[in-house]
Amino acid sequence: MSSVLARTGRHRQRYENNFRLVSGCIPYRITEDINDEDHSSSSNTHIENKIQVLMVSSPDRDDRVFPKGGWEDDETVLEAACREAFEEAGVKGTLGETPLGVWEFRSKSRQNMCSLEGGCRGYMFALEVTEELDTWPEQQNRDREWLNIKEAFRVCRYEWMRRALEQFLRVMASDKDDDDDGTVGKEAVVPADEVVVDDQIMNQMSELSSGEYDDHENTLEDLIEPEPCGPRPAMISMPMPLPSPVLSLPLSSSNVRS
Repeated sequence: MSSVLARTGRHRQRYENNFRLVSGCIPYRITEDINDEDHSSSSNTHIENKIQVLMVSSPDRDDRVFPKGGWEDDETVLEAACREAFEEAGVKGTLGETPLGVWEFRSKSRQNMCSLEGGCRGYMFALEVTEELDTWPEQQNRDREWLNIKEAFRVCRYEWMRRALEQFLRVMASDKDDDDDGTVGKEAVVPADEVVVDDQIMNQMSELSSGEYDDHENTLEDLIEPEPCGPRPAMISMPMPLPSPVLSLPLSSSNVRS
């Protein structure tokens, strides 16, 4: 068992306009050379066959989720995503600075559809895993498993996480196409234990949150859980303003977690 304890409680939890702010990531690894030529399939299918993602279990459930949890007031959104990957899945790696998207959903602890309480706004990132730890803080309550993309879609508990996985595949396919063209470099990345906040990240978050964003979603996680292969619920697209104070905290070495 890890000597580092997972954070518990919500006394440092960030909120904005009745939304609990959540940060998470899709941990992944490349199983084959992603640049191998394969003209017999589309870019997305090509990528799907060469990537595995890491998912974790929930207590007393057979399905799987990606690491995510509350974004607290003494850390950045990137630090929160890295911390959740470490606490829930026991992995470290290189985190993409550009968010995959922002999704809204209702927390399992708040079942009242008419209540303003229980709403969450989740920021998801891609984490290329470079280290798997033998022990981690939530090891007794969660196990981890590497899955191919099709299996991940099948066992994923939440619809909004499936949408994040779809966006992840689009980003990975786009990055490969850009590399093939030689026109655009790889997505900006930062080691998970050396997360920093700068003007570039703040601008990316502001651009993501302004205007209409197609991948925003309102789902009711535990009230209406779609079957893995069933039809998707109607999507609602809306502006997602990023709270102005959330990235303005000064960083110190004590705030960065590995």
